[in-house]
Amino acid sequence: MAQEQTQPLEAPAWISPMTDWSQLTHAYGTADDVPALLAEAGSDPQGPAWTELWSRLCHQGTVYPASYAALPALTEKARQLTATDRTMPLLLAASIVASTDRTYGTPAPEDSYAAEIAELIALVEEALRHPSLTDSPDRYVELLEALLAFEGVEVWGEELHGLSGGEFEVPCPVCEAENFVVFGEYGYFSTTDGFYMNEAAGHHRELQPAAVSSLEGLAGRLHARALVDGQHEVARDLTYVFGSAYCAECDAPFRVDHAIVARWST
Repeated sequence: MAQEQTQPLEAPAWISPMTDWSQLTHAYGTADDVPALLAEAGSDPQGPAWTELWSRLCHQGTVYPASYAALPALTEKARQLTATDRTMPLLLAASIVASTDRTYGTPAPEDSYAAEIAELIALVEEALRHPSLTDSPDRYVELLEALLAFEGVEVWGEELHGLSGGEFEVPCPVCEAENFVVFGEYGYFSTTDGFYMNEAAGHHRELQPAAVSSLEGLAGRLHARALVDGQHEVARDLTYVFGSAYCAECDAPFRVDHAIVARWST
């Protein structure tokens, strides 16, 4: 008996037929496979289509002509999904928008896709306010980072996720030793020992949180928002991200957020 052949999934009508994907490229070549992957991707963040889309459209942080062309479809995908299920299209779109690793001469997405970015901001705001995130601080931080990416906030639109990871790795501004600034499950300290989670880990220096009254600008905005959204753990950890540390190698004091910005800028 002849084996039944599976027909390729066709792109739905909400993926613009005006886009000639065969003339666009992604990380692996011609992008004519993107519409079918967008159609297949659903609410399951572990779905294989999302893995394939990330690999093609934002490969190790690099974006391509097809990446920007996918923004309208990712926006529509996020609109179709509920506030609790739209995390993946929002995060992928945010990574594309935030990336600065693009082909020379490619217009910035905020110039060509301003309408889509404005809608993505509204969609991520709705997701951030959803009560289901009360017990999901990590996802809350990821979505908050996405919001900053859509707003064009440099550094934190790409680096805020370190907050959910419980560490930032930064160089000491004096001796340049690599410090792990740790907060959360294992405590609140800086160390040069990458195995800090072990009981026999090396020298620790206690972090100094910023006083809430001293938080201004973006720091104050993020802290106040986390409190309003019921994310008290995130609010607490933000005082350490915008607080001070001591180098575990030479004891030099430094601002954690300044060190993060310095690392991103190099």
